[in-house]
Amino acid sequence: MDFPFENTYANLPERLYTKLPPTPVKTPRLVAYNEALAAELNIKGAPEASVFAGNTVPEKADPLAQVYAGHQFGHWNPQLGDGRAILLGEVGGQDIQLKGSGPTPYSRMGDGRAWLGPVLREYVVSEFMHAAGVPTTRALAAVTTGEIVLREAPLPGAILTRVAASHIRVGTFQYFASRTDAPALQALVDHCIARHYPDADGPQGLLDAVVNAQANLIAKWMSLGFIHGVMNTDNCAISGETIDYGPCAFMDAYHPETKFSSIDQFGRYAYNNQPDIAAWNLAQLATSLLQLMPDRDAAIEAFTESVNGFIPAFQKAYSAVFMSKIGISNTQDGDMTLVSDLLDRMAANQADFTNTFRGLSDGNARDQFVDPTAFDTWAEGWQARIAAEPDPKALMRKTNPAVIPRNHRVEEMIQAAVKGDFGPFERLNMVLATPYMLAETDTDLAAPPTEQEIVHQTFCGT
Repeated sequence: MDFPFENTYANLPERLYTKLPPTPVKTPRLVAYNEALAAELNIKGAPEASVFAGNTVPEKADPLAQVYAGHQFGHWNPQLGDGRAILLGEVGGQDIQLKGSGPTPYSRMGDGRAWLGPVLREYVVSEFMHAAGVPTTRALAAVTTGEIVLREAPLPGAILTRVAASHIRVGTFQYFASRTDAPALQALVDHCIARHYPDADGPQGLLDAVVNAQANLIAKWMSLGFIHGVMNTDNCAISGETIDYGPCAFMDAYHPETKFSSIDQFGRYAYNNQPDIAAWNLAQLATSLLQLMPDRDAAIEAFTESVNGFIPAFQKAYSAVFMSKIGISNTQDGDMTLVSDLLDRMAANQADFTNTFRGLSDGNARDQFVDPTAFDTWAEGWQARIAAEPDPKALMRKTNPAVIPRNHRVEEMIQAAVKGDFGPFERLNMVLATPYMLAETDTDLAAPPTEQEIVHQTFCGT
């Protein structure tokens, strides 16, 4: 295989990473390869399992593990880093990383490996997010390793090849700020501006750009009923992409306090808390950047204003996307009341989030309500409002997906793959590639879970 690698991160100061190759595995087998993404990246040649397993390091690659720190559920951890991932290099400005590729100096007593379930989950969910228009890391390939990893039980090992605009996190800045390493911080600022925000001017400009990127990202998450599950600062990407699909999940029945992550005992990262947590994470980035500012007092004032601007920016993006979800393109005062009223009624009636919004254009939204009259009384005002819109049904159908990666379908896919059946995985990938269109033969994938199929908790997989 021919990867046109560049290695700009590897050219940064050596204390930002540790260079080392992936650890080879026993018998790699390719189970998925994203040919369309490979073509976008100008990767040539037939896919080779040995490359995506780390057994063969491509020419021009400069493999390394990145170091970073982070707040995990609000608690400071001074050193984290790529404990089970190796960055091979960059292709077309995108990182190519092997996730589950063996131990590194940052493994913290872990084995550096991944098991098949989380690899397939990230592949499916990240590719769905891309198809749905959400900024996200991508999946280029998945391989099984022929080895067993020990978690709650012996499980088949696997490696994901992840593509990202970069893997630089808020926690990367925190690591060097905590060590008062201003030269490393400056190198990171310059690198991020050149790579992601070329119009930004210095630390202030970078902070403003990240604030806006995160505001748009979280609004898009909310519009899909997506719950990241582990919004630690080391999982908050400077690029504004969704990164690290660990205990993530999508809501079935809508409720603003929904959470799934088994490690989020107190709901810190519940659905409705995500905007506030994003703002909190951005405040940590601002604090880290202070060391680069000659006038600290003036910088505190300016940075505080920038971080406080997150919520208005988020609300603007949230309003825009939810207006589209109910078919309104020309927003008027009071329109958001329609959204909040609908969501309140959905929560009270256990209405499915995805199918309710899709049902607004399909004519069956009321079927999602325990008490359909709760929808009917809302719909009177809504229908009167959208009567003046040019083509509300078309707008809704391109904003509200017909199908999402339902949690129970993802679990079903994983259990089948563990037994050697990758059919459900392949089917989900195919259907979710066009989430706004759904063939009659695939409508079962849009159905909410039965009582017995409901997924109550999701797990990180590390």
